[in-house]
Amino acid sequence: MTNELTESKIQQALEWAYDKALNGIPGAGTAEELAAQYLKDSDSPLDAVNSLIRWQNTKAATSGFLAGLGGIVTLPVTIPANVASVLYVQLRMITAIAYIGGHDPKDDRVKALAYTCLAGSAAKDILKDAGIAIAQKIAINSIKGISRATITKINQAVGFRLITKFGTTGVINLGKAVPLLGGIVGATFDSVTTNIVGNVARDTFVASADTLAA
Repeated sequence: MTNELTESKIQQALEWAYDKALNGIPGAGTAEELAAQYLKDSDSPLDAVNSLIRWQNTKAATSGFLAGLGGIVTLPVTIPANVASVLYVQLRMITAIAYIGGHDPKDDRVKALAYTCLAGSAAKDILKDAGIAIAQKIAINSIKGISRATITKINQAVGFRLITKFGTTGVINLGKAVPLLGGIVGATFDSVTTNIVGNVARDTFVASADTLAA
């Protein structure tokens, strides 16, 4: 079976990782539980998010972090395990940040924004290309009321970006070496991109949260 990542496989990986982020896997709580933990120990939502991002970066930089994901045994066999693992770790962080900002990750519009955050610095371009006007920061109210077709377009654009990103770093080729090689070789890449993704999620769901009327 080939390890080549296609658009359908990355969409399958995104759905798998998002479901696990919201519902939890053995040994790891849900994103909502993670959000509650950081809110409890912080003075404000913004402080909670910054603490979460710092913790997640430390976790991502630890060479063995991928091997510790017990729920990885349930992932679809067509998806490289370390790709799915990175998506899970980052989506759990993003959806926890969305919860901290008072948003519901089960909403398809919030889900589309969460996926967009995975694209890091390209997130604004993806939304702009989908016809969504963005000012200085990505604002969740920019996608309120958009059509399902537009959400699909956003998700497809994210999938394409992720295929390019994972392919460029060579992480796809390490798919069967997750327990040792994948975790070690991918550590620097995971930490750097996780920091960028976390910052985009913070700006999306929390930094402008005071302007987001329900």
